[in-house]
Amino acid sequence: MSPILRKILGMNWVLVLTMYGLLIFGIYCIESAARHLPLSSQLLEEFGSAGAYYANQQKSWIVIGSVIYFLTALIDYRWIRWLALPIYVVSLGCMAMVMGSDQDVHQLKIGPIVFQPAQLGVASGVLMIAWVLQDLPKLHRWLGLPIVRIAVIGVLSCVPFLMVMKMGDMGSALVWIPVALVALLIGGVPFRYLSLMTIVGLTFVPLIYLVALPMVSERGPERIKLYLDMMQDKPVDISGPAYAPYYVSMAVGKAGLSGIGWNATSEKGSLHAKRYIPWKTAHNDFIFAVLAEEHGFRGSLLLLTAFALLLIQCLFISFYSRDLKGRVVVACVVAFFFAHIFENIGMCVLIMPITGIPLPLISYSGTFVVMCMFMLGLVQSVWIHRNSMEIVKVTKKES
Repeated sequence: MSPILRKILGMNWVLVLTMYGLLIFGIYCIESAARHLPLSSQLLEEFGSAGAYYANQQKSWIVIGSVIYFLTALIDYRWIRWLALPIYVVSLGCMAMVMGSDQDVHQLKIGPIVFQPAQLGVASGVLMIAWVLQDLPKLHRWLGLPIVRIAVIGVLSCVPFLMVMKMGDMGSALVWIPVALVALLIGGVPFRYLSLMTIVGLTFVPLIYLVALPMVSERGPERIKLYLDMMQDKPVDISGPAYAPYYVSMAVGKAGLSGIGWNATSEKGSLHAKRYIPWKTAHNDFIFAVLAEEHGFRGSLLLLTAFALLLIQCLFISFYSRDLKGRVVVACVVAFFFAHIFENIGMCVLIMPITGIPLPLISYSGTFVVMCMFMLGLVQSVWIHRNSMEIVKVTKKES
């Protein structure tokens, strides 16, 4: 049996099927969520609706992501790590290029390719952290000290975190916090250090909120204040700043067990059909609100179950990793996915402030869905190559 075929047969197919199940469900949801977006008459005639067009575009991104996913899975992740530094440096350079732009989504266009550097920064940052934690102690034993690990993870995380915050994308920046915390935990930093960092960090929360956050983000403090006001039942302007959280949470809350049906019309009471859910971002940031309104508690629970299965499979794989690098990569990918899922769904049910952040594998987003599939490909690579070191040792003994 050829090595490639052996690797394909040895994949974690539960992870593969769960991922593609979520992607297919995402296409189904995008077709309804994107129906209000403007479209040229030529494209409208070809596809029939804006929703069908954007669903078709998502299929194209999934095909590209599938190629990247299987290539990444079949290549040993110890070789992929050498791409970490160049991609990390390139992503920082790309983020610097779009920092001064007035775009809402901060995309960079290079020829025919349009992408979001912030998403590339997270993927390369995870690889960088895993690589450094694994190889730094080999240079000198002092480089393996906890304080050095904390410093390295802090620098690698804080630089892109601050750059993304400066762009005004608070949601994507906040993803770095759980990723960095998980990297510290899996990277072997003792609990006494983590406890001290937690206490010190909590003391700085008021200073960060009142001084640092307004300096890097104008909308961040306003959204947090609005969220706190709504949690305390204070009067808010639902025709102004509170428009999105009010109607999005109402769409989720009124759906009932089975929802009002896919692609429901305004006659059925659909808030999305009436454009009360922010229609320009309904297919990415607020797709869970559309999904919950149309498929109800039953559909939402199915989605959460699929996400739980995906993350549990990733955690299962991390336990079988052959080295620290693999464990850090998988754990950071789990933190990345969990942060996105928690933030996106949380803001739709008012347990989190409104942040512009997509739902993994469900929302319409070219760069993001490709990056998600790349990161899941890394997880699959950890699983496929978990016994590679043992095979090498046995071969050496036999020879």
